[in-house]
Amino acid sequence: MAEMDRPNESCIIKNSLYQSHEITARVVKAGDHAIDATCGNGGDTLFLAGLTGEGGKVYSFDIQREALDRTSDRLKKEGLYGRVELIHDTHERMDEYVKEKVRCVMFNLGYLPGGDHSIGTRGESTIAAVKKAMELLMVNGIITIVVYYGGDSGFSEKEEILDFIRTINYKQYTVTKTEFVNQINCPPILVCIEKLF
Repeated sequence: MAEMDRPNESCIIKNSLYQSHEITARVVKAGDHAIDATCGNGGDTLFLAGLTGEGGKVYSFDIQREALDRTSDRLKKEGLYGRVELIHDTHERMDEYVKEKVRCVMFNLGYLPGGDHSIGTRGESTIAAVKKAMELLMVNGIITIVVYYGGDSGFSEKEEILDFIRTINYKQYTVTKTEFVNQINCPPILVCIEKLF
């Protein structure tokens, strides 16, 4: 939904987006393949392209051309454009574009920051995409989902996602949910899914 400012460096517990990056950085290495399922303004795509290096590859999806254009501009500015395949399509069809196993899939739910709030991720399509991501994931790979909700959108998707993750087979995947319980304005929730075998 919105890219959040980096939290105060003296804080131990950072916001959900920052935590998703910390976890991903421990998993993704140079040469890996990764997916940004919702490129938005390109923050996660840029981050993944830095981690995967010249020998790796990032697949970045969005249904809005504006999001892909913003991401493209950021990648070119940082000299990372050649590491990324930008895909103008729904993340529900990621398996049609990605044929190899990936180390990480990042989801940043909601709407394009600064964009039309009526165009955003929806529970049904997000769950379908997460299921595809789970199949594409390598053993010990990770899926991060930053769940934005509040204001005029995201409440239904949040509930659908949280209901879905409770049904994931615990023998094959470890699933965690991290949320802030004493903050105002519906702080984002972080969901992580690790593939065990």
